[in-house]
Amino acid sequence: MPRRPAARIPGRSTAPSRPAAPRHGLARVLSKLGVASRTQAARWIEEGRVGVDGRVVRDPERPTDAARERITVDGAAIQARERVYLMLNKPRGYVTTASDERGRDTVYALLEHAGLPWVAPVGRLDRASEGLLLFSNDSAWAAAISAPETHLDKTYHVQIDRLPDADLLAALQAGVEDRGERLALKAVRELRRGDRNAWLEVVLDEGRNRQIRRVLYAHDIGVLRLVRVAVGELALGTLAKGAWRRLTADEAAQLSRTGASA
Repeated sequence: MPRRPAARIPGRSTAPSRPAAPRHGLARVLSKLGVASRTQAARWIEEGRVGVDGRVVRDPERPTDAARERITVDGAAIQARERVYLMLNKPRGYVTTASDERGRDTVYALLEHAGLPWVAPVGRLDRASEGLLLFSNDSAWAAAISAPETHLDKTYHVQIDRLPDADLLAALQAGVEDRGERLALKAVRELRRGDRNAWLEVVLDEGRNRQIRRVLYAHDIGVLRLVRVAVGELALGTLAKGAWRRLTADEAAQLSRTGASA
């Protein structure tokens, strides 16, 4: 005997329910909106400066849906910020951090009075290193570029305190074991030489802490200068030391595509 269809309950919709919007921790939501770094946002939350739908929230991991809930910081409603992508020619002597407990100059001093929203460095250059440093408030874009598994090429020009030969270049590219890590260079070649020192071009496809310096030091080679000249296909070019510029839409998209496909 055929089964009769279930009776429709009055007032209840038979339309399929829509999946709930993804909810992330409040600090992550603020970061994804381009308002602050995740760490800074967590600090604001813990200080009681952030509200959701009129209530102060002190838990940075409180699940939040930015599309449905009203978020405020110091009483002001937060909206998604303009996405900003820029490059800086970092001089030597600046640290890649928002603030420094030792009072040293930070890269943010070079962006002051520029009228920019909050941006974060994409990757790092140590205090003694120079060259191309990216910034953005687009956390997804930054992650696609800087995640270790993307293996995005980064090119450096390095002045060393000796004249290399073919055997030394081969040994450098083969890499070293240092403090339990295997450190290798994707490519290395000599650019030019003087009487007592030379410039090398070094390509990395991973970003371990002070990787180039550690490989060179393992061979008793001193680094006189280290300049990052390219990230992927984006070259430092003629950008003056200490100057910055916004990336074009094509440049930002190309880096994102390269990072995602690497």
